[in-house]
Amino acid sequence: MTSGFEPGAAGDRRTGPGREASTLDLPEPGPQRAHAVTSDGRSHGPNPIMVIPALAFFVFFAIVPLFAVVALSFTEWDGLKDPVWAGLTKWQETLSDARTLNAARLSLIVMVATWAIQAPISLLLGVFMAGHQKYRNVLSVLYFLPLVFSAAAVAIAFKKLLDPNFGFAQALGLTWLNLDWFGKPGLALTIVLVVIAWIFIPFHSLLYQAGVRQIPQSLYEAAMIDGANGWRRFWSITIPQLRYTIITSSTLMLVGSLTYFDLIYVMTQGGPGNATRILPVDMYLIGFRSFDMGHASVIAVILVAVGLVLSITLNRVSGANRMESQMEGM
Repeated sequence: MTSGFEPGAAGDRRTGPGREASTLDLPEPGPQRAHAVTSDGRSHGPNPIMVIPALAFFVFFAIVPLFAVVALSFTEWDGLKDPVWAGLTKWQETLSDARTLNAARLSLIVMVATWAIQAPISLLLGVFMAGHQKYRNVLSVLYFLPLVFSAAAVAIAFKKLLDPNFGFAQALGLTWLNLDWFGKPGLALTIVLVVIAWIFIPFHSLLYQAGVRQIPQSLYEAAMIDGANGWRRFWSITIPQLRYTIITSSTLMLVGSLTYFDLIYVMTQGGPGNATRILPVDMYLIGFRSFDMGHASVIAVILVAVGLVLSITLNRVSGANRMESQMEGM
């Protein structure tokens, strides 16, 4: 006798004693339809007209400005006079500018460092918050507090707290912390990375928390029966089941690192020197301080291109673009 959990047991229906299973009792395999079809053959799926407002909004506020920036990257323009066609001159100047190349190097450092800091901490916090530990709800609220604060406000607060003359080191009498945090290149970049992590880790922790709660408990129960300890269950069940969540979170971290502007500009304005002048800050300073919109537009196009290539590559290499089910066969 076969069990109801074994393959084929559920489909062995008999209409009478000694009769063979009829294939008419089971639905024919085929692709699932994304919309309902009535008996008269009319489809009741989503109306394509409903996407027109969102599509028009996207085209007007995203596609049109993007084409305008691409066009400006081939011009000489100070933001006041009429643009003058310059061909590839601005591209050549940008790709050979030592300051912009240094900004690209810093952007790469910030991209890798923010992912290395945020990814493991967000994953561990998300797994913790998905559990049922004591005081978990109170701690979860504290973890999510940075999400409700403005990046500019956070930058101002940290800048005041770390001020060597009026900051918390002076207020608490901690002379060993009385350092010129934003006056030394290494310290300034480190503080920027720490503050970025403090702001964005709660968001990624929320993604991991939602992902962990979708993992079937039966997987953990079966692993416990087999004698797997907590770490073994974490590496063999939690991590594989969070594969697409990890890819999504990593993509947001890496691509998002190309957009850090307000936080860094308020805290350091790219200084000291050019120690924190990443590409978005460099683009702003060149465009609105040096009034070289052509050069700034080239940097903007490069940022968009790198972001698109990075996100598409991560999805294709990871297989997340196929979106196959992680619970297939259960």
